Amino acid sequence: MKKNTVLPLFALLSGVLLTLMIMSNSYLSTFTSPLHASWLTHGIGSGVALIIWLSVKRHLPQSKSSAKIPRWCYLGGIPGAFTVLLAAITVNSPLSLSGSLVLMLAGQIVTGLIIDHTGLMGLTKRKITWRDILTLLLLLTGCTLIIAGK
Repeated sequence: MKKNTVLPLFALLSGVLLTLMIMSNSYLSTFTSPLHASWLTHGIGSGVALIIWLSVKRHLPQSKSSAKIPRWCYLGGIPGAFTVLLAAITVNSPLSLSGSLVLMLAGQIVTGLIIDHTGLMGLTKRKITWRDILTLLLLLTGCTLIIAGK
């Protein structure tokens, strides 16, 4: 398969896996607590990531020693931990799984638009267009219909 076909499929699979992770973690939190479930999820996830890394590390490209990695790049686990914790709380609320997911998606899109517009974290700046605003309004309308339609 071509790269331009595989990458969207990977992104779609990532969304499926994210949904399954949120659902299973939230269900686990009903037996323990959201914080305990988050610890378990991240501990198991770290173990699996270590096993995968050990399995493929010799096939990975070597990092350039001259490249200086910004310190903030190492902080990705912090929002990940809060995502799992907050999802465990909201999925077990009247929002349920679908309401939580559409609001998480809306938060991702709004944050992505802000990052694109401001060029945060060294990304190329992209102006927000009327098409983006219309898309955002349609997304928020969809979120409202999903949440209010329960």
